[in-house]
Amino acid sequence: AYSGMTKIGQPKAGETVVVAAASGPVGSAVGQFAKIKGARAVGIAGGPEKCAYLIDELGFDAAVDHRAPDFKDQLKAATPDGIDVYFENVGGAVAKAVLPRLNLYARVPVCGLIAQYNDTQAPEGPDRLPGFFTRVLTKSLTIRGFIQSEYVGELYKDFLREVGGWVADGSFRYREDVVEGLENAPEAFFGLLQGKNFGKLVVKVA
Repeated sequence: AYSGMTKIGQPKAGETVVVAAASGPVGSAVGQFAKIKGARAVGIAGGPEKCAYLIDELGFDAAVDHRAPDFKDQLKAATPDGIDVYFENVGGAVAKAVLPRLNLYARVPVCGLIAQYNDTQAPEGPDRLPGFFTRVLTKSLTIRGFIQSEYVGELYKDFLREVGGWVADGSFRYREDVVEGLENAPEAFFGLLQGKNFGKLVVKVA
């Protein structure tokens, strides 16, 4: 979250930041970083409970339920001025709904594609790649994938200093979903890929 927002997203005051899987450890941090930087934070999460958590406990400006039948309408209402930064954790249907809402010069840090990890074949339907690249061109989008190890050496001290201070003064909050017992790790991991966890999934081994 810190690396993607610092190096790629670079939110500015007054901009709109949308993050997928917003109630998870990465997404919840992205939204809070956006708020601290003066941007408007919109979270996409699965279910009313997670959406309420984003607004009531983490201070997001809006939350959208991707499982709701009117998801696209909710997203449009939550982003009336479009989207300046979209932090990608999911891919799939969520990304398809977000793409048309991206503003000129929007930035898209690509951290994960969890909706696609278990795919065993190419999706059905027409080839949408030409349309995707047309949007990249005409809206001057910056789309940058990254792996966390790229930035550890460069940013880790800054992360400890800056985010450590936010944790200490209470401006940054987090939630952990603790599963007891190493024998339950496989089931917990499968649940993670299905969105069953609520917060950072941690397996307590002893």
